[in-house]
Amino acid sequence: MVSLTGYMNKKGQKRVIPGFGLTLGITISMLGIIVLIPLCSLVIYTAKLSPKQFIDIITGKRVLYAYWVSFSTAFVASLINAVMGVIMAWVLVKYEFPGKKIMDGMIELPFALPTAVAGIALTHLTTTDGWIGSLADKAGIKIAYTKTGIIFALVFVGIPFVVRSVQPVLTKMDNSYEEAMEILGATPFRTFRKVIFPEIFPALFGGFTMAFARCLGEYGSVVFIAGNKPFETEIAPLMIMSKLQEFDYTAATSIALLMLITAFVILMINSVIQYKAAKKAK
Repeated sequence: MVSLTGYMNKKGQKRVIPGFGLTLGITISMLGIIVLIPLCSLVIYTAKLSPKQFIDIITGKRVLYAYWVSFSTAFVASLINAVMGVIMAWVLVKYEFPGKKIMDGMIELPFALPTAVAGIALTHLTTTDGWIGSLADKAGIKIAYTKTGIIFALVFVGIPFVVRSVQPVLTKMDNSYEEAMEILGATPFRTFRKVIFPEIFPALFGGFTMAFARCLGEYGSVVFIAGNKPFETEIAPLMIMSKLQEFDYTAATSIALLMLITAFVILMINSVIQYKAAKKAK
């Protein structure tokens, strides 16, 4: 008879699936090869620079403005995604209508579509000759080759993160709370603010931070629609590519390292909030 002691954890609870040591080893190995080693190479390569050289690179006037364009447009696009993502998730969960499954599947299209293809398509739509751009031009609004165009592209790539984060929470929510608020005479806005929003906030914040981090590093869908004008629409990922094309690897890795640190901090904040929300829910 095979002993079950090998399948017990330290608290004496039986493991549902044996093989923890093997699977953990595979997980750590894959994480190291795919994620940690490539990212550590940035740190090692940048470590060859002196602190002054590193600061001079990341605080250059053109680089700082590229950071500003990337952060400001990513933040605005993520805020738009937070609002529109909740609305879209609400419609997909709460209502039944023809074509619902098709619409639900289309939400993930930005994940599957190559970003360069998305960039070309969005640029074609938003130029003064495009369907959307021509209508906006009549209203005196230019989309392509402006920051508005960058935000337009980032909304496209970031919206699935919010929808897919909020949608499961709305699905699991008990409608009895909403019905009770309605019986008590609460307005729909008050019901949303007091009952629904506190429940979806951790998931919404998680979707917002993931969309923000994704937008910060977006390149393919933005590079075509941005116009890439220095001190106007030049983004940080484009600066990294420009430095690589000039064979200035130290500058490229320095700029990339700062972007990496920023993304790591954003995701860490998200993890802490998600952990506290999960702990509170227990």
